[in-house]
Amino acid sequence: MQTMFRNDLLAGKRILITGGGSGLGRELAEEYLRLGAEVHICGRRKAVLDDTASELMARLGGSVRTHVCDIRVSAAVDEMIERIWTESGPLTGLVNNAAGNIISPTEALSPRAFDAVAGIVFHGSFYVTQACGKRWIEGGVRASVLSILVTWVWNGSPFTVPSAMSKAGINIMTKSLAVEWGRHGIRLNAIAPGPFPTKGAWERLRPGKAIDGSDDDMSGIPMGRVGQMTELKNIAAFLMADGCEYLTGQCIAVDGAAHLASGGNYSHLTRRSEEEWARVREMSKSASDKDKALRNA
Repeated sequence: MQTMFRNDLLAGKRILITGGGSGLGRELAEEYLRLGAEVHICGRRKAVLDDTASELMARLGGSVRTHVCDIRVSAAVDEMIERIWTESGPLTGLVNNAAGNIISPTEALSPRAFDAVAGIVFHGSFYVTQACGKRWIEGGVRASVLSILVTWVWNGSPFTVPSAMSKAGINIMTKSLAVEWGRHGIRLNAIAPGPFPTKGAWERLRPGKAIDGSDDDMSGIPMGRVGQMTELKNIAAFLMADGCEYLTGQCIAVDGAAHLASGGNYSHLTRRSEEEWARVREMSKSASDKDKALRNA
């Protein structure tokens, strides 16, 4: 599938992507860099961030700067944003991409598990958005915020309640701040993707399934397929570009109409047995342990 935009579309832009070292964040970093932006990525794993930055710059040129930061900690977020402003200049764009999710019967969740997801998605997204917003307002900088959500913000999702609650909160933040900050030239929008396979997401949310979606049931997606990453990159580039300044406060579903046809959520898991849940928990734990080992390396 072809890209839609000229290579200098985002020239002069400076964009921070949370969770930008892997998965969807890395894909967006690649696209924004290709389109001429100065890209900043943050996350908790220095080695992953550095590897991503080095690989993207070696292949595409440009500038990718890395920041090790736990966005669950407000002071760490403010320090990172201040460092970006001081060393590089004001950001013109922010992508709230960092996320956590756990598939589990809700009654089996521990408070720690709930807090782990809400800390990243709900608290972290707000901390970064506010830290940027107050500096944009003070400096008179026009800017754009893009949050990566899910279609469950409209209809909920069983078995992913911490994520559904947190993402729904960021959807309301998007609408609220679009009104509050509109007079400052600050736009806030969101994308709610359907299934766009990435290694990390599939290991946690669809363990045991092929990453190309070939062994998934597509009957709930009217278009009969998973999304192609270029399709998601195109809408993410459009929302960061000049020329759509009147578009704000919106959450755009990119899911082949799945949420309209079948809910687009995990309601089908009500049929899963206790034995199946046990197997899934073990596979998800293995993926999380691997991720933790990389973070601590």
